[in-house]
Amino acid sequence: MAKGIGLLLLLAFAITGHALRPISTLTLEDQARLRAVFEQAQPFTDLAHAHYSILGLTLLSAPAPKDACTFLKAKVDVSNVQSLYHATSAAKALGNCQLNAAKAKQTLNTALNESADVPTLFYAVSALDSLKFPINSADVAKFLKAALKKDDSLLSQIYGLYIASKLSAETDVTEYLNSVEDIAAQADEIDDLYLQFEAGILPSAMFIDGSVKISEKTNKKPALTEEQVVMAGNYILSRKTTQNVRNAYLVVLATKALSNNKFFVPVGFSLASSITVSPAQPKIIVQVTDLMTGSIGQLSISTKSAVRKSDRSKLFTEKKLAGTADKTKFDLNFLESKPAPGFYDVTLVGKLAKPDSKFIGLADGSITVKVVTEVIVEEVELLVIDRDQSIATKTVNVQHPRKVASPIDADYHQNVMLKFVLKDKATNKPMPVHQAFIRMANLKTKQEVIFTSDRTDTLQYSFKLDVAESGRDHFNALSGKYSMELIIGDASIQNPFLWHVADVNLKFYEDPSKKAPEVASSPYEPKPVIDHMFRVPEKRPSKTVSSLFTGLIAVPLLVLLALWAKLGVNLSNFPMSLSAVGFHVGLGAIFGLFYCYWAYLNMFQTIRYLTIISIVTFICGNRLLGSIAARKLARSSRYKGLR
Repeated sequence: MAKGIGLLLLLAFAITGHALRPISTLTLEDQARLRAVFEQAQPFTDLAHAHYSILGLTLLSAPAPKDACTFLKAKVDVSNVQSLYHATSAAKALGNCQLNAAKAKQTLNTALNESADVPTLFYAVSALDSLKFPINSADVAKFLKAALKKDDSLLSQIYGLYIASKLSAETDVTEYLNSVEDIAAQADEIDDLYLQFEAGILPSAMFIDGSVKISEKTNKKPALTEEQVVMAGNYILSRKTTQNVRNAYLVVLATKALSNNKFFVPVGFSLASSITVSPAQPKIIVQVTDLMTGSIGQLSISTKSAVRKSDRSKLFTEKKLAGTADKTKFDLNFLESKPAPGFYDVTLVGKLAKPDSKFIGLADGSITVKVVTEVIVEEVELLVIDRDQSIATKTVNVQHPRKVASPIDADYHQNVMLKFVLKDKATNKPMPVHQAFIRMANLKTKQEVIFTSDRTDTLQYSFKLDVAESGRDHFNALSGKYSMELIIGDASIQNPFLWHVADVNLKFYEDPSKKAPEVASSPYEPKPVIDHMFRVPEKRPSKTVSSLFTGLIAVPLLVLLALWAKLGVNLSNFPMSLSAVGFHVGLGAIFGLFYCYWAYLNMFQTIRYLTIISIVTFICGNRLLGSIAARKLARSSRYKGLR
């Protein structure tokens, strides 16, 4: 039982530690790229883009365009609250831009009423605050409560945080500070790394900034856990590659809020040097900053451990990193511990000269380091072995990178073997690699076959080519001269290489009863033209037979016309009315449409025309039948009267 509880605690600790670690920061390169996004929005086309671009540049301490104020004055609609919000927010960021305040004040004060929705209240209050006009906090608080009762959506609740943060000091906004916890509960956790709202970056970024603003207003820490803060920051930074002006502004806004407040500041550990450590570059440089890559004060950094990923072996434990001229950067000579090539997880811990509880993640930094080395190949032997007696008939020692001077001959009674050892140049010890391949390529046809080499427990590599079996299985029994090349590659070596070891004349077994294998053509030669043959249509009957059957089908119609002529057709009772003519014309048109369908129309065209004709025929037929019934009823009444 105790063991199970311990395992659960260990798992919980691992998950918590993972969540407390910012995945990245907004580096200077990221900030320069986002600045370019804001600058590319110029020349401005609308107020919203101008607003986001100007505020984004201001947050990055970059100059705004000189004609920005002129654009704001020309485009602002003083009768529209949202237009005033964008214009006044941008003008406030510019600092020296004065808008038409008199008309704006009237519009904004009129918008503050009991029937206003939350977004309208947000735009109006924000604009009044930007223009430094007084805000009737009591009325706004009352209007906000009424609006939230009508619409308590996520974005409305977040707008409420902003509105409450701009009310007077006498106004009690505790309920909005408490609502931060309820709003955070609506967010989704993704992979224990990200905390986001379903609607994307807009509510996520504004929630972070709004929570900071309401907390600064009340001077109380919001009810957010450290895990929620870090995961929310991770989500914002996962969107830092955006090319959208509004989203770029929201990224900078939220990241700035998480880096510049007195309640919670996530700390990021990152490599300021290359991830690769080599004899030419033995040191790693670790940078410890807030999410905006700013300094968090005087501190010292040391390692907890350095563990190799492949076998989880520990390289060292506690080591103090040396400070540099930049107080955010610290270096460590990683090769002093003589690490084997590979990837290492380095756990770091930071300690402030003046402890501050607002910094999150100082005790749980982590970076990944790759140690690389140069590889050398030694003890290379190329052997030709008798297949039956397992005796080497020829042995050639080869020095890298030289090639065997003369071709090696081998037939289907023999095997060809290549042996070699790979060593770390720095330690001269054998080392394994991920990729050790042998490529056999026909020098004439350029066809190639790649084989893997085998590795022993002593880290010696070998490759054995059974000429008889490989000729049957891989080379299509095509005898000739083949190049033998050794391919070595690994993520932890600096000098991967392809070495042409030797040329080998291979003689495969040729079955006299079978046709000699054809030399394959080059894969780049044009292929034969494929002539597609459509299905041959079935033979149709002759015109005589078709005409005969068409005549037989028309016989009943001819008989009908003959009988009508013999009996005498009486059209005196045909009612000469629009409905009667329309019905019979429509009926004839339907028969004519059937012929057209048989001749050249498709089904969809026929249905379209039939729908139109059927409606007219139905209406006319209904009226015709009604008139006939009325006529019969009138005749019946007159007959009864005569009796």
